[in-house]
Order: sequence, then C-alpha cells, then structure tokens
Amino acid sequence: MTHSLSDHLLKDNIVTKADIEQARRLQIETGGLFSHALLRLGSISEDDLLSAEARLYGLARLSPADLPQDENLYLVAREKLGIPIDWLAARQVVIWIDPDDDRQIGLISPNPLDSDMNETLDIQAHDAGCTVNIYIAPRQVIDTALERQSSGALKQDSGEDFDNNNAQRLREMAEEAPVIDFVNQIFSEALKDKASDIHIEPFEDRFDVRFRVDGVLHLKQTRPKGQFDAVASRVKLLSGMDIAERRLPQDGRQTIRFAGQDIDLRVSSLPGSWGESLVLRLLTKDSELPDLEALGLEGRSGQVFQTLLSQPNGVILVTGPTGSGKSTTLYRGLQGLNDGIKKIITIEDPVEYDMDGIIQIQTNANIGYSFAKGLRAILRQDPDIIMVGEIRDGETATIAAQAALTGHLVLSTLHTNSALAAIARLIDIGLEPFMIASAVRGLAAQRLVRKLCAHCAQPAADPQAYETKLWALIKDGHDLSQSLSGPAQWRSAQGCEHCGQTGYTGRLAIFEVARMTDDLADGVQRGDNLQTLISIARKDGFLTLLEDGLLKARRGDTSLEEIMRVCGVKV
Repeated sequence: MTHSLSDHLLKDNIVTKADIEQARRLQIETGGLFSHALLRLGSISEDDLLSAEARLYGLARLSPADLPQDENLYLVAREKLGIPIDWLAARQVVIWIDPDDDRQIGLISPNPLDSDMNETLDIQAHDAGCTVNIYIAPRQVIDTALERQSSGALKQDSGEDFDNNNAQRLREMAEEAPVIDFVNQIFSEALKDKASDIHIEPFEDRFDVRFRVDGVLHLKQTRPKGQFDAVASRVKLLSGMDIAERRLPQDGRQTIRFAGQDIDLRVSSLPGSWGESLVLRLLTKDSELPDLEALGLEGRSGQVFQTLLSQPNGVILVTGPTGSGKSTTLYRGLQGLNDGIKKIITIEDPVEYDMDGIIQIQTNANIGYSFAKGLRAILRQDPDIIMVGEIRDGETATIAAQAALTGHLVLSTLHTNSALAAIARLIDIGLEPFMIASAVRGLAAQRLVRKLCAHCAQPAADPQAYETKLWALIKDGHDLSQSLSGPAQWRSAQGCEHCGQTGYTGRLAIFEVARMTDDLADGVQRGDNLQTLISIARKDGFLTLLEDGLLKARRGDTSLEEIMRVCGVKV
C-alpha cells in the first residue's frame, strides 16, 4: 500500500524520490503512516495528499459542510454498532448515522485503511444491518468531528496545568504526532488561502487561529485552551525560539520546507494575560514577482517611477507602513535593472526573495551587523546599484545620501504616511535639507487594496452617486479630468464561494510618486510645509494615494468602500 501511494505520487510529479526516501526514514524512526511522514516533512500539502489518496483508494472526500452538526447522530451510530467511545477516541475514529438512512454509517479517521479498525466495524455493522462508508477528510474536519463525537470531552481537559519551567515536557508535547499534524494543517490552510500572516491568540478558555488574507484578518479555528501550550511550543521550536521562556517577548526565524515550498518563517511572541500571542509571517521564497504594471504602478506614476529607475545615481525612496508591498516594488525594480553589466548589492532584514545575479546580504543584530555597517562595507565592493532594506536611523540615511552623491543609485524604504512626508522624516533623523534636495531623485508611497472578485462583483446600483463621491473626496479641488480614461465602471463587492464570501480576491497597490524637480528641491531647502510641497509637486502631475485609488475604483478594479477604508477617509 505504501509503495502504491509513493508510486502514484511520483508518477504525478507531486513529490520527488528524495522526498519518498526521507519520509520512509522518518517513518522507520518514529512509526506512524508513510503519508503522515510526508506531511511532517513538508514534502506535500494536505490537499494534494488527500486528492491523491481519494483517487488511489476510490474514497470520497468529505468537506466541512458535509460533516453532521447534530451530536445525536454520532451517539446513535455508537449505540447502533455497540462501539465504546473510548475505543473510537483511542484510534481517532469518528462514526455517525446518515440522517436520511439509518442503515448508512459514515466514518472518517487519520488512517481510514486501518485493517483492524475496518474489520471490527464491518463485523459490528453487519450484525446491525448497516453499511459503513469510509471517507477521506482533512485533519481539521477530523478534529472537529472528534470534538462533536465526544460531546465536549476535549474542553474538560482545558484546565490542565503545565509546569512553566519544564522545558523537556514542553519539548515532548511539541513532538507529539497530533500537535505536529495540527500545526502542519494550519500551515497548509494558510498557504491554500494565500495568507500572509497566522495569528495564534490565547484567551481564558480557548485559543483562536486567524489568518491575514489580502490585509484583513479572518477567524479560521477556535480550539480548547488545554491544547495551546503544545501548539505554541511546536511553533517556537520550528522557529528556533526558547520554548521554556514565556515571560519575555521573543522573535524567531527559520526557513522551513512545507508542501514542496521553501518558506521563510518569521515568528513573534508576546506574553499576554492568558498566554503568549504568536504571529507567524509566511514568506514563500520561490513565488514569482509581478511586473510593476501588474502591481498597480501604471499611468503617470508608472512612467515617473521608470524614469527614476533609469537615473545613474541618486536615492529613490518607497514609503508606507509594514506590509504595504514596498519591498516587492523595489525587488521588481531591481529585476528590471539587472541587465548583467551592473553590479547590484542589497542589504536586507531579512532577504525575502532570492534574485539571480544580485549579491544579497542579510543584517544580523546579534553580532552588531546593522544596515549602516553593511552599507559602508558595500561601498567598498564597487557597486552600481544598492538596495537598503530600510532606512531606520540618521547614520544609514547619511551614508545612503553620500553614496548617491558619489555616483551610486540607492533604493530604499522608509516608514511614513505619504511620499512627501518622507522629507520631514529624513530631516527628523538628522539629514540636512540641502543633502535631501541634492541626493534624493524621487519619492513614492504605496498601500495595498483588495481587488474585487471577478466572479461576483456587480455594477454599482447608482454610478452617478459614486461620481459625485469621487469629486467630494478631492478636498483641495484638484482636477482629475486629465487622468480619467474611458467610461466609469464603478463596481461593488458581493461575496461568493470563490472569494470566501468577502467579495475580494487578491490585492493591487495604489501609488503616489513625486520627482525631485528643481522647484520641489527649492521648497525642501526653504523648509516648506507638507501642503506647500504637495502644491509644488502638483505642477509636475503628482497624484495622491487617494486619487490613484479613486481612479482604480472608477475603472472597476476595486470598490470605493475599499479605497476609503485603506486611505482612512470618510465622506
């Protein structure tokens, strides 16, 4: 049977021979099923494994919606077959009676082909005049079914008290098969949903698992509090953190392999009233970068940004909050500049994308290897183009500006709310206005907005009302008429199975890009305030984030409500 499954997976190019051999070694060392060994090694996703098993063994897949909610159906099945709950729980088997036919028994289990289990149930079912129907199901569905079958027995375990200082006990808990399977299932679901972050949050009698998808958090699971310590220990163990330390915040980082992908796992723990809140950021290293236009950098902003990238020297800054896609924009810009005749070096924290032909360096705070120290070393490597992951202090800003003035093109990011607000931020961290005016070539800001679902988005009921709102949102009366193209196609979010009833799938960026023109440089050196700098940039065709977003909403890419949410604007 094991060989049949491995041959099937190899034939369909789902796993490699090396994956098979490694899984067999793990199975010999730890016992259990071959398929579970593949999952624990991250060689295959749960969804791919279940699909392969369903085809190979001829078993139907059970979806969460197919799982009976009535606890009496589980009770009736146990009584009808005369099977003790302890026997089922020990084997993690769930059985239930078909509500429409009491002669049909449903069954799910982590090992649905267990011969001893099936023989026992077949004998009992035959004596009761019933038929047992075995299904393939995801681990999450099995766990939910086990809870319903036991009628809350798992919740009674939530009061178990663990010794905070017993690191060995925590480590043993983290290595238990159900815990490994649960954490793997979380990763599998997160990758399937294209989540950027996983939040594991403990409360008094439970812990929640939430995914950030397209910038918005969604509750995925709620589990009994008694299982939290084991799950938290497993996550901390994976990310190289101290599993015994639960009083202080920690940060961990590790590259793990899951479902055939290399994932950069960044974990942050924060002690709270009911335990440690864990946030896991997932960065898939082998994902492809979209081009600048696909990111949303188009029209006038796209043209200006491409012009800035073509400059032989100077500083180009992309600003925005954490998670707004700044690094992705810079990476895509670097790919366009990587023509084989330029020396390109990056210094990052961490290296998020592996780029061929580019020297990439990662900072290391533990040994004092900061952005500033790394940047000084890079300048001795005769680079043409430098990317600095983030300008965090005056020393790094000064070195970057000096590098730009000595003939290097420097790309970096900064945390500010708008493009032109970066000028005040640079002055605040110690850069002189004349240095900013001389070294900086351009400033950009961006935010990520959710795209409307292509399957369910509907035309706006009152397009004229949306047109009226568009002009009402332009507070300084700027004329957008030259930027408008084609008829208005305002659309609104609805929700369907393709988008998880949210109305949105995927994201694109809204941008504002300003060139350091002579007039703007003069304004910087005069110390003009932000509004005055914006007025100067307007003469060069500058559009704000809100205006770029409104144009994209008018074109039907996203909704007006989404633009207002991201830009923090109310009508």
